[in-house]
Amino acid sequence: MADDKKASFLAQLFAPVAGFGVTFATMFRKVETEEYPEVKRPTQPRYHGRHQLNRHPDGLEKCVGCELCAWACPADAIYVEGAANDDSEGGGGRFSPGERYGRVYQINYLRCIFCGLCIEACPTRALTMTNVYELADDARGKLIFEKHQLLAPLQEAMVAAPHPMVGGMAERDYYLGKVTQATPEQRAWADERAGDLQAARASTGVDVTSPPSPAPSPAQQASQPTTVTPKDVSAR
Repeated sequence: MADDKKASFLAQLFAPVAGFGVTFATMFRKVETEEYPEVKRPTQPRYHGRHQLNRHPDGLEKCVGCELCAWACPADAIYVEGAANDDSEGGGGRFSPGERYGRVYQINYLRCIFCGLCIEACPTRALTMTNVYELADDARGKLIFEKHQLLAPLQEAMVAAPHPMVGGMAERDYYLGKVTQATPEQRAWADERAGDLQAARASTGVDVTSPPSPAPSPAQQASQPTTVTPKDVSAR
């Protein structure tokens, strides 16, 4: 009986020491704190980060405006409006090798769950996911990314769309890897169009390079704050 009391007394005496044993042992270990954002840990190669709309080697866009990515998205985070390429004189020009292109492309990162189903549904590999993960912002509307924010940057051998396809090439040739860079004819066409647009802007004072703003998408409408007037309150 006395031995049991002695054992119980010793257990109570050293119980706090045993409880803090892990704490004391950790105090003398090397700290592995990452000084984010000054120091950023590299992500895995297949990390699902911010999306990117890719281009062909000559600068034309890979997106054909099929809207399959929007249909595949389980969170309804993607909004696409397709339009027809217009090679006619005075037309809007060609943005992709196909019949259509994505005139409006938006991704609502307030809804996106980064599952990757959209890139699996894309038939032209126009949409891929990058390793960019810093998407925090101070306003809801800023997290709805537009097409110009998602398009891949132009490389040295590319020319910004719109411009014609490579001469003698069909749409399938682009996906067979036969187009490697923009041709001198494409560059000359783009330079001539830029000169015409600059002359038109100087004569009219209107920036004709900017297409008319599309109607707000459902995601943009939902992100806008609603104001209630006193009349509305009284009506309720």
